[in-house]
Amino acid sequence: MKKKLFSVFALALVMASCSKNETDMSDKNVNLNADSSKKATVEGTASIDASTVQQTIKGFGGANIVAWTGDLTSAQRTTAFSPTNGIGLSIVRVRVPNSSSEFAAEKATIDACKSFGGSAIASAWSAPASMKTNNSIVGGKINTASYGAYAAHLSAFNSAVGGLAAISPTNEPDYKVNYESMELTASEVADFVAAQGNNCGAPIMAPEPFQMNQTYINTYLSNATAKSKTSFVCGHIYGKTPYNLGNVGKPVWMTEHYTNSSISGDDWANAMNAAKEIHDCMNAGWSAYVWWYIRRSYGPMSESGNIQKVGYVMAHYARYVRPGYSKISCTSNPTPGVYVTAYKSGSKLVIVIVNQNNAVTYQAFGYSGISVSGFNRYFTTSTTNLGTNSLAVAGGSFGINLAASSVTTLVSY
Repeated sequence: MKKKLFSVFALALVMASCSKNETDMSDKNVNLNADSSKKATVEGTASIDASTVQQTIKGFGGANIVAWTGDLTSAQRTTAFSPTNGIGLSIVRVRVPNSSSEFAAEKATIDACKSFGGSAIASAWSAPASMKTNNSIVGGKINTASYGAYAAHLSAFNSAVGGLAAISPTNEPDYKVNYESMELTASEVADFVAAQGNNCGAPIMAPEPFQMNQTYINTYLSNATAKSKTSFVCGHIYGKTPYNLGNVGKPVWMTEHYTNSSISGDDWANAMNAAKEIHDCMNAGWSAYVWWYIRRSYGPMSESGNIQKVGYVMAHYARYVRPGYSKISCTSNPTPGVYVTAYKSGSKLVIVIVNQNNAVTYQAFGYSGISVSGFNRYFTTSTTNLGTNSLAVAGGSFGINLAASSVTTLVSY
């Protein structure tokens, strides 16, 4: 991430953050159940085919960078990772310190995420200065003569924290900055992975470019040996709209982004932008979505440890679409302003709906390839956090009224 923005982050910390407000709401002004007497014009049906399986979901998460922001407290870990009492984040992203003396500090939060069914991924901003061409943790490249030593450094971190789901040898290698970093071409990242990818202690995720740059990714993957030693293609989406990378032959993970560091995480319009962004990543065929800092004024959790609107939006995915679920075929934009993705695990069907319209919107659904008798419904608006009720369905179709400017998750029972 961008340490040059830390001064902006510091100013953002003074922004007010609201307390957690989880209420069981049956909205007094809007009937959220299907009601033909009140439904708006039906623009189109969201057709779900559970027999058409797309990507396997790794999870939804955020970063915990101990050296830069301090660690989460025990209570904050529960708020971040619990799928029943918290946001339900199932991925924690950490930094690989360039000094082994800092390794152990990452373990407590990693262990907490795992205890709730999640996993940890790690990115290295820089190799130790002694292993680099410029003898500095800012800029420079990995000495080719130090490839083995750097792989051993990454492997030692993996062992110290108890095992990672994946490790990235370099964060944003295509983005020149004046803080902890490395500047590597796609071919240079590939050269390291080709030489040492099997010796880094954890599966390789790479090449992690700043804007999920496909040219950079394709160049990296053109090294057949590096590709064979890479488990996950990953990148960030700063200034980039999520898009389908095509057949890269690996699961694709979005491993860092935030929407706006100058706006509170409790700002509803900003949270709705995050909701649409997560939808876009899933609809692009990507398997993971990882926010930047978990605890930040503009993030899912406030500095005081309360869930903010961005966090409630993320919970609509993270709590109910757990690691190992499959995304399935679904009409992504059946009605203007309405965006839908669908997932399954065994006989369970989960539907996440983002309604960007400023009015109640009726949405029709059709489903096949799975048997459903009803749904528990969870909905978040500008004034409601994970309100809940239920509805019965039959015959392969149903319809619901979506609250204005809302996120809704339907979980079958």
